[in-house]
Amino acid sequence: ALAMVCKDGVIFVADKRIGSKLMVSEAIEKMFKIDDHIGATAAGIISDARVLVDRAQLKAQQHSVTYDSKIDIISVVKDMCDLKQICTQSAGLRPFGVSLLVGGVEEDGTIKLFVTEPYGLYFQHYAAVIGEGEGELFPLLEKKYKQNMSIDEGFKLGLSLMKNLLKSSFSFERMVAAYINNKDKRYTKLTNEEMKKLMK
Repeated sequence: ALAMVCKDGVIFVADKRIGSKLMVSEAIEKMFKIDDHIGATAAGIISDARVLVDRAQLKAQQHSVTYDSKIDIISVVKDMCDLKQICTQSAGLRPFGVSLLVGGVEEDGTIKLFVTEPYGLYFQHYAAVIGEGEGELFPLLEKKYKQNMSIDEGFKLGLSLMKNLLKSSFSFERMVAAYINNKDKRYTKLTNEEMKKLMK
């Protein structure tokens, strides 16, 4: 999975890793909406990611009801990483086996992206890769990423990097992509057709 901060929002691209032709690709969860203005994608044990995302969604909703404002991204990330860290030091608990890319657009229009590690550490990034292909993709992303890219340019780069990594295994059915732009601050998932158009 990879994510990038663009001049007009944040984007996420992930490989769903479909293991069989008999699997329904739309049913594989790899991209998550935490709140209207915050999204996430994961690499690792996806059931662990789901538990963290469910908790983050609840925290975001509670904040909205209590304060009548959108939760800031760092609060979601800190809460997620606090729980991850507790699980590394408590007897009888298994650490969370998942990294997450959490990003979004703050109420003031600031675009932020964080990487959360399985052991509870987090870092803010302009662009990041997590998962199996990280060693191959990160140097390419470092070389080709530009902070003034638009969302469309970001998707083109992200999908072309995935195509480069997966080679003949690449297909749009395997990919999942989402973005949050800084105009309406809404989490939006791309369809396969929209991804195909971007790659033309």
